[in-house]
Amino acid sequence: MINWLAALVAPLNAVAFTLWGDPVSWAELLGFITGGACVALTVRRSVANFPVGIANSAFFFVLFASAQLWADSGLQVIYIVLGFIGWWQWLYGNTERTPLPVRAASRHHLVWCVAAVCAGTALLYPVLVSVHDSAPFLDALTTSLSLVAQWLLNGKWIESWYFWIAADCIYVPLYFSRGLNLTALVYVLFLALCVAGWRAWLREYASSHDRETVGLAT
Repeated sequence: MINWLAALVAPLNAVAFTLWGDPVSWAELLGFITGGACVALTVRRSVANFPVGIANSAFFFVLFASAQLWADSGLQVIYIVLGFIGWWQWLYGNTERTPLPVRAASRHHLVWCVAAVCAGTALLYPVLVSVHDSAPFLDALTTSLSLVAQWLLNGKWIESWYFWIAADCIYVPLYFSRGLNLTALVYVLFLALCVAGWRAWLREYASSHDRETVGLAT
């Protein structure tokens, strides 16, 4: 089974081109393309971000496993599961199985999210040290931030962007330090798109509340 899987992903680990002297695999290139498309679709609040994101996670799983970033590799598997869940939630997660609107999380909700990041980092760090992860603390922290961000995204909460932005600020130097130059550039793009997404979702949230106010007034 292991040999069969290795043969299956071998083409994705082949070098597509070099960037600044470092090889870029097909998995990294396809991760770049699908990753940028996924975030752009999320900014536009398009449910199509989920199937594209699932493909992106599959490519990044191959890439991170080859770089021995084990938490990031496992994170991609969780992303795939959460992607299918979020796909359903965006379409049918509101009352009477209608599409979810953009919404804001309460302060209490956010406190629990921050606590989950801290707990996840504390639990993951010794595990990653034991398996000789190449960056155990940063890998544990970004994994925890990303899981919370994805959970908030599935619920269409604006605050998901805060956690994505925090994770991306760590991912960029981490991937440059591992020679994953194209992936680091992807996360620079992600960071810019996350800021744009946060602003776009805020506008949509404010607009929807204005429409509700007008509806109640009439």
